Parts: sequence; C-alpha cells; structure tokens
Amino acid sequence: MSKQNQKILLELVQRPDNSRCADCGAPEPDWASYQLGVFVCLNCSGIHRSLSSRVKSIRLDFWEDELVQFMKSSGNASAQALYEKAVPPYYYRPQQCDCNVLREQWIRAKYERKEFTGETKYPPVSYTTGFYEGMLWKKGKENTQFLKRKFVLSEREFTLMYYNKENESKGPKAVISIKDLNATFQPQKIGHPHGLQFTYQDEDRTRNLYVYHESAEEIVTWYNAIRAARYAYLKTAYPTGSNEELIPKITRNYLKEGYMEKTGPLQKEPFRKRWFTLDSQNRKLFYFKGQLDAEELGVIFIGTESSGYSVKACVPKHARGNRWTCGVSVETPERQFVFMCEQEREQREWLEALRKVSSRPMAPQDYTIEANMKCKR
Repeated sequence: MSKQNQKILLELVQRPDNSRCADCGAPEPDWASYQLGVFVCLNCSGIHRSLSSRVKSIRLDFWEDELVQFMKSSGNASAQALYEKAVPPYYYRPQQCDCNVLREQWIRAKYERKEFTGETKYPPVSYTTGFYEGMLWKKGKENTQFLKRKFVLSEREFTLMYYNKENESKGPKAVISIKDLNATFQPQKIGHPHGLQFTYQDEDRTRNLYVYHESAEEIVTWYNAIRAARYAYLKTAYPTGSNEELIPKITRNYLKEGYMEKTGPLQKEPFRKRWFTLDSQNRKLFYFKGQLDAEELGVIFIGTESSGYSVKACVPKHARGNRWTCGVSVETPERQFVFMCEQEREQREWLEALRKVSSRPMAPQDYTIEANMKCKR
C-alpha cells in the first residue's frame, strides 16, 4: 500500500465518528469493511467476513486508490444514518464485551436484514409486535436436563408464561410478571453459545430459569421481545421517565459472578463453596449452592457506609474447611459475612465490584428493598 493511502486511512480512523468500531464501540478500530464503508474492530471484522462482507486491515493490507476514496466518502456516521436510522429505543446495542451471539445478530440485523432503515416491513419484525411465542430448551429445576418448553410473551398482559407439556389444556406452569423480569445472556454459565438466563420474583424468592435456542436469530429475538415488553411496562410505571432514565432499567448484566467460599454467622462453621451473583441495580448479593440453581440459598443487601455497611479485605479469625485464602469481609448492620476467594485477582475484582455498589448513594427504592429484606429475616 502506498504511504499516501495509509496516511489517509489512518487520518480517517482518527476522526471522532470513525474512532470507535461502528458495531460495538470498541476504541481504535484497525479494520474496515470496504463494502459498507465502516471502520470496525478485529472481533467485528471477523463477523463481517463470515457474512461475506469484504474487509481489510487498515494497517497491513493493500488498499487500491478507489477503495480509499470510497472510505473517504463513506465512514461510520453516514453508514449509521442509513443502517441505524430507526433502531427501537429498547433494542439492545451490543458493546465490545458482550457475547458473540449479540454482536453477530446486531450486525446481521443492520446490514443483512436491514431491520433499522425505517422502511415498513411485512410481516413486521417479531420483537416489534408485542406478542411472541415459541419453543425454548429449558433446564429442569431439580436436574441438569434441558427439555423443550413452550414460552408465550404478552406485552399487553405484561407476562411471560411457559408450559411444561405439549398439552396446554392444564394451563401454564408459571406466569411471570414483566415487572420483575430480567434477561441476561450467560453462554459460559449455561454451556451453550445462545444461553439466556431469566430472573424474576416468585413470592419471597428470586427464581432463575436457564434457556437456549439452537437458532442465534431466534434467541436474540426473544431477548429483544422481552426488552420491548419491559420498556412498555416501564413507560407505564414511570410515565414521566425519559429514555435516558428508563433504557438502563430494561435489562441488566450482573456486575460480578463467581465462586467464593462462605462461612456461617459465628465464623466457626466450615467454609462451603457457593456461587455468588452481584446485582448492582437492586444492591443484592445472592449466593447459590451451584451456578445453575433455580433458587438462592440467601441474599445480602449492600448498603452504604453511612448506613452501617462496609467492604474490606480480611483474614478470618477461625478458618476451618477453607481451601482458599484471599478473604473478603462484608459488614452489615446485623452481622459480618466472610468469604474466601481462590486468587488475589478474584479478591480484587469482588472488592472493587462490592465497593462500587456500596459507594453509590441509596435511592428511595433502595431503602424499600432494604426494609423488605429485614422484615423477611
């Protein structure tokens, strides 16, 4: 490649509109689709290549003069104006750290299926209709077996239902309110690239469902259909809320998950390995016997220091049965919880995540959550 062409490309990619990947927002993209005229990161370039979109490295590959001129006349902003003209506010826009199925389907939806160009589609795209039904592979509550189950989502009723058998005459196995429903992709945890976790309130317990679908497009459609229903619910519950306020509340990824060892309230009980999930939105640290459990063993509210909560590294006084040595202490007004991490890196990550929650001022709804949890003890 001529030095002049490389100079032009490097100048183009430093412009604010082009300085982040057109598809996932990763900084300093090194690749470009010279078919679409967008600058993308290495990961997204691989997805584009799998869709037969022509991509080149802006530093390593040879660029003909006409291709450089095309990139000069195109760029991320003009492509987004065309391909992202009508993205619904609830549609999840993947970030660089998101799983592959979300990023791939976002790229396919934009450039291959052209779902966001603003043109009326018939039949309409499934997640826009307010009603969705189909079969998902669901993990059994008491075992590890996944079985096909029918799921029905109704935006009008604000419910997600699923049926245990093909025969629907007995009614749904569960009717889940959209009010408390969260959906998050968990491919590693579930052991399937399209693994999705539903979490909701079932009376006083938090309930987890683990599902997947063989089709990448289908599972991402389910995810965005649920987000559409959640968005409609939030617009009803908070009529004056702006999109800026409501969109982060639609669904959320958990701030931190992983195994730690836990001892009892006297800190003399044997340490037992537990799976922990930190939900920063609700300020709750859940612990489970295993990572795919349907219900938690317990939950700890993470308040602020001014309310009597603290998080610090520690060495337990009476360590018994623990295999791990990197301690984390969570102090609440009622008691001290002691956990052990396998490695210092894990300890640092847990301390950072827990402190991120405890340093955030409590909102009115947080005080309600805290009071309700104290009542249940």
